[in-house]
Amino acid sequence: MTPPPPRCTSLGVPRYRISGPQARSGLPLQLLLLLLWTAADTQGHPKSGPRISAVWKGRAGKDRVDFGSAEPHTVLFHEPGSDSVWVGGRGKVYLFNFPEGKNASVHTVNIGSTKGSCLGKQDCENYITLLERQGEGLLACGTNARHPSCWSLVNGTVESLGERRGYAPFSPDENSLVLFDGDEVYSTIRKQEYNGKIPRFRRIQGEIELYTSDTVMQNPQFIKATIVHQDQAYDDKIYYFFREDNPDKNPEAPLNVSRVAQLCRGDQGGESSLSVSKWNTFLKAMLVCSDPVTNKNFNRLQDVFLLPDPNGQWRDTRVYGVFSNPWNYSAVCVYSLGDIDKVFRTSSLKGYHTGLPTPRPGKCLPGRKPIPTETFQVADSHPEVAQRVEPMGPLKTPLFHSKYHYQKVVVHRMHASHGETFHVLYLTTDRGTIHKVVKSEEWEHSLVFNIMEIQPFRRAAAIQAMSLDPDRRKLYVSSQWEVSQVPLDLCDIYGGGCHGCLMARDPYCGWDQGHCVSIFSSQRSVLQSINPDEPHKECPSPKPDEAPPQKVSLARNSRYYLSCPMESRHATYWWRHGEKVEQRCEPGHQSPNCILFIENLTDGHYGHYYCEAQEGSYVRKAQHWQLLSEDEAKAQHLLGCAHALLASLWLGVLPTLILGLLVH
Repeated sequence: MTPPPPRCTSLGVPRYRISGPQARSGLPLQLLLLLLWTAADTQGHPKSGPRISAVWKGRAGKDRVDFGSAEPHTVLFHEPGSDSVWVGGRGKVYLFNFPEGKNASVHTVNIGSTKGSCLGKQDCENYITLLERQGEGLLACGTNARHPSCWSLVNGTVESLGERRGYAPFSPDENSLVLFDGDEVYSTIRKQEYNGKIPRFRRIQGEIELYTSDTVMQNPQFIKATIVHQDQAYDDKIYYFFREDNPDKNPEAPLNVSRVAQLCRGDQGGESSLSVSKWNTFLKAMLVCSDPVTNKNFNRLQDVFLLPDPNGQWRDTRVYGVFSNPWNYSAVCVYSLGDIDKVFRTSSLKGYHTGLPTPRPGKCLPGRKPIPTETFQVADSHPEVAQRVEPMGPLKTPLFHSKYHYQKVVVHRMHASHGETFHVLYLTTDRGTIHKVVKSEEWEHSLVFNIMEIQPFRRAAAIQAMSLDPDRRKLYVSSQWEVSQVPLDLCDIYGGGCHGCLMARDPYCGWDQGHCVSIFSSQRSVLQSINPDEPHKECPSPKPDEAPPQKVSLARNSRYYLSCPMESRHATYWWRHGEKVEQRCEPGHQSPNCILFIENLTDGHYGHYYCEAQEGSYVRKAQHWQLLSEDEAKAQHLLGCAHALLASLWLGVLPTLILGLLVH
């Protein structure tokens, strides 16, 4: 005879109490009340924050590599399509290789400093601040114990190029910007350590060396520079983005103003002794990023990313700017190069009320002609145009704004499986995480959706550098401890079956044969929703997967709490007991769980409890708990054991019956 199942041999009362993983009867009452207070009272900004939070664990040995020791300042260089990442550190250049399907590796090149001439000073190391492709090798420039120098790295060998003023700062903490364009090099780095402290934008290599006048910028912090090749070669522009002190000293005026400046790439200087070595085509304009509906202004430019037009139209290049305000809230505003160019070509000059000279200030001249002295003098004394650069769109407002403090941004243009085009923004926060925000122009009113927050590192740390590889669909990020390779298509993070996959609204992901998969890895067409409001309705099954029931036995007059993980920060969660809603947690809830606390368990508290989550028309049962009294638990246990015993007896008799039938 088949023996009865374990723990039921005597059909007696079990010697244990039925419990579940959520049982928490022994925690102090003060802690439980604190959790409840946090769940009930913490307010957030529900839909501008990420829908879910994910820790990118990566594949062991393949997606993360440590430096070995802390690197307080790093610079990252990566070429799209390559599986290599160069990182400049303190006296070292690291080469990280991330071959597909293989273990990652790191090779280190040491570039020491000459400390002898830096005694008694700070920053006497060689902090690498610049990495740039140079022919078959790599150009590396660093502080070199406050004697900025450069080296050439070719096939693992290092060749010193000597001191190169303007290529690297004297200290790694200095604001610096270097732009390469063929044989020409532009820099914002001062050449002398103890004088020339007024920041300038220079041409330091190429044609005649030029610099900006000392009066056209007030304590600038440079963010980004780019060369724009326009319809006529002589009209090519240099645009650079920066923030500076506000000349308006009104107590109610913001401390900083965000700007874009223009220079003619072919600028040859002026005719007079005062203008011969200066940029003669400098103009600047204010970048506006404000929301008149909420009366919020974002004046402090943090980062800029330029997204070229896929058809090669320079005017349609998008400029994504990240701004912050004094409370460290952030906004993203999007501009077009065409609008910026039009402002500089057509606007009057701020504070200048007479007729403009010919050629007008800022105009590029063909044939390498110098700018007339009168034009330079007007532009030099009135460098700001009156018209401001406003964001794209009919309302001229931010793409979105958020309570999070964003610091860096990259943007990937991608096409979903049904052909729709998306711009996916990756924004770093001051908490060392990355927000993935998707924007589709084909949605009504250009809807924006914050998909997720990604923790890219094994050890939480500030993100020092970030580079996007659209070809390999990877994001490379570095902290002071490590470098991570993060896939853009993190589809296996989404749970909840087909409904959970499509509710993520991730354009990289779709539902295929029971799994949430990357559209780039599937050989077939995958299921993706084209309805941003109700994507779950595209799934074959009308109902989402439900959580299996769990049981727990509890004594009367005990304390207990039920915890429901809030996987979606955009959903409303509630605990329901019968038809009564016992606890409600709204979107933006800061606690990771929706907690129902039972202070004193009575007969009315026993029964079934459901944690339900709702996002629009999408409703699912996330948790199902049955609270049993000890008597009910014993009865259910005895009944279960009786069923098991009958089944075992039947299994013991069945072979005898079959044998008898066969013999008969």
